[in-house]
Amino acid sequence: MSKTFGLALGSGGSRGVAHIGALLALEEAGIRPDYIAGCSMGAVVGGCFAAGMRAEQIRDIVLQLKARDLIDVSPGFVSRMSILRTKKLETLLSDYLGDKKIEDMQIPFCSIATDLYSGKLKVFTKGLASVAIQASGTIPCVFKPVRYNDMLLVDGGCLCRVPVKQVKEMGAEVVLAIDALVNTYQPVQNVGNILELVLRVFDIMDSQQTEMHNRIDGDIADITLKPELKDMSQYAIKDLDKAFDEGYKLCKEKIGEIRKLIS
Repeated sequence: MSKTFGLALGSGGSRGVAHIGALLALEEAGIRPDYIAGCSMGAVVGGCFAAGMRAEQIRDIVLQLKARDLIDVSPGFVSRMSILRTKKLETLLSDYLGDKKIEDMQIPFCSIATDLYSGKLKVFTKGLASVAIQASGTIPCVFKPVRYNDMLLVDGGCLCRVPVKQVKEMGAEVVLAIDALVNTYQPVQNVGNILELVLRVFDIMDSQQTEMHNRIDGDIADITLKPELKDMSQYAIKDLDKAFDEGYKLCKEKIGEIRKLIS
């Protein structure tokens, strides 16, 4: 009897396209996850896959995206809660997920967000997938927080970059984790405006927090893929095919090990 297999797809922005490459490698090998937990871009990719979309379909959609498809860069827009508008992102998620509920997905799925009021993680295991996924990827200050019941939600990566613990709690006995944000702590030459300032602070805090957790807890995933994407900004919508190829290659190399672990 095989062991249950879970995917923990971490934050990543444009680097998170590596998740799609890994999913294609698993599909080609005939390996289907029993559970998927996603954070930020990992929630976007994992949610679409759990809902029934194939890896190639997700890839074709994502590789055609431009920055204008995701964000409204209208001059002079700054609200009380964000620098950029979020309507385009909301519309894009609704177009592909519709009114799909998490509890009705083909593969059990959860996404994680951070509640600003309580300072704790919110793990979505039910409700509208589009809302849960949007909340999971809402970069603080850049995009408007998502109001949900009595919570004010932003990016799950504020507290947990790769949701290994969450997918284990769902029932996964073997976990493949993908961390697409290694190397984002590297020095930069310039921080030129308020948007770059916010994003740089977020990168530094995220990297330090993740390193601290790794020192305390160790790597609790059975296999962790860390795509080597130096000089690729998670916030720039370019070089997406590079991230896809790297995720595909790394996962392809681990197929034999995955089969052995779950068999």
